[in-house]
Amino acid sequence: MDASTSISAENAPMEVDYSSGPRLIPTGYTVHTENSTSLLLPETAEAFLNPVQEFNRDLSVACITAWGELLNEEKRGLWEKKREREKERAEKGKGKSNEEGGDAKRRKTDADGASAVDATPAGTTSTDYRPSKLPKEYRPYRFSVLEALSATGLRSIRYAKELPLLDYVLANDLSPAATEAIHRNLEFNGLAAKEGEKGKVRVNQGDACTLMYAHRDLKANVDVVDLDPYGTAAPFIDAGVQAVSDGGLLCVTCTDLTVLATNNYPEKCFSNYGGVSLKAEYCHESALRLLLHSLSTSAGRYGRWIEPVLSLSIDFYVRVFVRVWRGAEGAKRASVNTSTFYICSGCQAHYDQPLVRAVAKTNKKGETVYDYKIHAGPTVPGANAKHAAHVASGRCPECESPLHMAGPMWSGPIHSPTFVQRVLTHVEGNEGKYGTEGRMKGMLGVAGSELNTHFYFTPSQVASAFKCECPPLDKIASALLHAGHSVSRSHACGGSLKTTATRAIVHDIFRSWIKEHPVNMKNVPERSPVRKLLAKEATFEANFKHHPKSITGTNAGEKAKGGEKGKEKKGSKAVMYQMNPTPKWGPGTRAGGKRKRTDEAFREGEGKELGANEGEGAA
Repeated sequence: MDASTSISAENAPMEVDYSSGPRLIPTGYTVHTENSTSLLLPETAEAFLNPVQEFNRDLSVACITAWGELLNEEKRGLWEKKREREKERAEKGKGKSNEEGGDAKRRKTDADGASAVDATPAGTTSTDYRPSKLPKEYRPYRFSVLEALSATGLRSIRYAKELPLLDYVLANDLSPAATEAIHRNLEFNGLAAKEGEKGKVRVNQGDACTLMYAHRDLKANVDVVDLDPYGTAAPFIDAGVQAVSDGGLLCVTCTDLTVLATNNYPEKCFSNYGGVSLKAEYCHESALRLLLHSLSTSAGRYGRWIEPVLSLSIDFYVRVFVRVWRGAEGAKRASVNTSTFYICSGCQAHYDQPLVRAVAKTNKKGETVYDYKIHAGPTVPGANAKHAAHVASGRCPECESPLHMAGPMWSGPIHSPTFVQRVLTHVEGNEGKYGTEGRMKGMLGVAGSELNTHFYFTPSQVASAFKCECPPLDKIASALLHAGHSVSRSHACGGSLKTTATRAIVHDIFRSWIKEHPVNMKNVPERSPVRKLLAKEATFEANFKHHPKSITGTNAGEKAKGGEKGKEKKGSKAVMYQMNPTPKWGPGTRAGGKRKRTDEAFREGEGKELGANEGEGAA
């Protein structure tokens, strides 16, 4: 059966044969199958399930699997260090090893917030762990997941079936109809809890924030929190960052790109995410950075900090995976990764203004410590005093158009290349496991090779600013490489480039191109910013000859890493930029008939939009 199918029920129950055994489809229901999981959905009522989000769920399974393996590697390393120390003590006669009956030391936490003794014996979980004697062999740690907005339970059931190191998943929804559907689908998938047991999927009906706040105590933390609401995740972020264990994974989806990726509602963006969005071709990357900023500031209030491991702009939504750590120093350093940006309203050049700078110094113990200072501004990297004066006056140094402010937003890395490669390796090593395997390979390959720079550009947009013929992507990439700059693609936009070069260098390359492909000045008004751009002389002559490291791949049939054309691999082809595969491709309709929150703020304000647990609208 295909990764996603629907089977209509007849007037009488229908028996369908699955690998786990035949199951009856009740009258009035259809079966929706995705990967390992089959759901019963009512034929008459609106199903709060979006099948186009299969990629989101596939990606989540892969990322949590990779994170679980990484977590166990870290815990194994800590276990080995402790075991080595105990052996040394036993040899010196200063203590007995655990094999001889020595007492295990209490858990300690180092300066970075990482647990120094965190290996857990078999049969224990994040909630029932107690310090005990160190086992002779390391036993894998089994983690817990909290899905705050479960709707049909599809995601939670897939987690229970497909995550090898999962202990249990807590599936929550505010709607009685949703929790009833989850119980029905658990039974249909053979995961219903036996009498006297909690089961691998534990269903809870209640407010998502209330549930997560109940898990904010360190001993009650869960290892993974998944927030996948309809619209913005803003109401759930504060509770989410507190419910995650140290080094745990927080997975967040937002579908409100009309707020995050445009400047139509700056006041709404500020109230939801603590920053103002921008209007530019790289708006989808800024949407990711605004969401990460919100996660970072929320975590910082509780002495926690985030490490983004994968941040993706996908179709009509953004999806981020961040590790949440405890530690005062990490919370302080988050300020260094926060900036506002000046965005040119004409040529879309951008200039960052960091809020805080860290000054390293050595203390009396010889340790490196940091002092945090307010950053001077405005800053224009690689520019002279005249350029800085332009920015200070509110004008773009390139075309003298007005500059607009955006942010504050996250200015640090949005991916961890090693983690992305780990996820990609997992996908490549499990051919046929995921229904969206080709797209996963393509997008992960591009994201893993992205440069850690702010924002991307497309040659077509820059050519539009110059009113010139658009050069091929390979020409621009090669010219940047010949000039000594690094180049990569961006997962967020087809035909885009990220580079270490400044926008001034990019413009100089276009001026060299224009020498060979002149602009028809009759079409350029006298006072147009285009004339300002064209009036400047290039500071160097660009070399458009093909560079061997030029990254110019476009879509299927390419290697997952680097985007270069190559031989097709066995299995699914890598798809770097997905075209809309079906009509009405989008976030779908919010599920109706849901129970609403009754507090005054949500009744009188914007409770209808933000709602409480509106189910899995994004997924």
